[in-house]
Amino acid sequence: MTAAAFRGARRLPGTLVFGAVVVGAFIVLAVLGPWIAPFDPDMFSVRSRLLPPSTTHWFGTDEFGRDVFSRVLAGAHYSLLMGFGATSLSLLFGIPLGLIAAFDRGAVGETIMRAVDVLISIPPILLGLLVLAVTDPALWKTIIAVGLVYVPIMTRIVRSVGLGLLAEDFVQAARARGERAAWILAVEILPNAWPPIIVETALRITFAILLGSALSFLGLGAQPPASEWGLMIAESRPFIDRAPWIGLMPGICLCALLISVNLLGEGLRELLDPRLAGRG
Repeated sequence: MTAAAFRGARRLPGTLVFGAVVVGAFIVLAVLGPWIAPFDPDMFSVRSRLLPPSTTHWFGTDEFGRDVFSRVLAGAHYSLLMGFGATSLSLLFGIPLGLIAAFDRGAVGETIMRAVDVLISIPPILLGLLVLAVTDPALWKTIIAVGLVYVPIMTRIVRSVGLGLLAEDFVQAARARGERAAWILAVEILPNAWPPIIVETALRITFAILLGSALSFLGLGAQPPASEWGLMIAESRPFIDRAPWIGLMPGICLCALLISVNLLGEGLRELLDPRLAGRG
């Protein structure tokens, strides 16, 4: 059994393994961050202001003497919560809307797709700003805003997949048996649509994290003294010449997380797409 499992693991795409390991490491750090952080991420220390990286402060300290390494650990859960929370919200609304638009070729489907076309034409960052401009900034509001931004994109993707599956013989057989539309969508279409949806979900997490960090950078996401990475980068701007490590360290972690999630999505695409099954 162990040898068989090992041989199966060797057939997995390298991008999938590497991305899963790095993303898993970030998840572990996000969960254990409050317990393994060497300092309180919000503790001020006037005597420790703007210290460079050292054996005591691995990532240095910021303008308030706060340990940057501890703040980076504490901020990991913000980015992961943004990515997974916003993407889950986009799936919650995008999947049913996409399936309905694929199945209904009448007024309902057309109305959904025309609304999707209008929303997709608006740049995501601008749409996020429009959603957040009417309320006070807060992290949970940013998650909702980012999730709503990607609902139209997810709807279009699910509709495209659904249209292809509707032409398959097993769907035609279900229609011939007189099955209801809800049953066909839930039992015949959705289970077979999951592979491309899973791949798109992994990639959408990347965009959600990036957009959430951009909104926090603009002051519309997490608010001080939160240790969200985008906010940390924004707060480091006045000290970029004297203490570049304040913004450099969260920036590196943000890039590493985005790249690893992208690799995870690419690996899932190679694994689930039969046309790429033997490419590794």
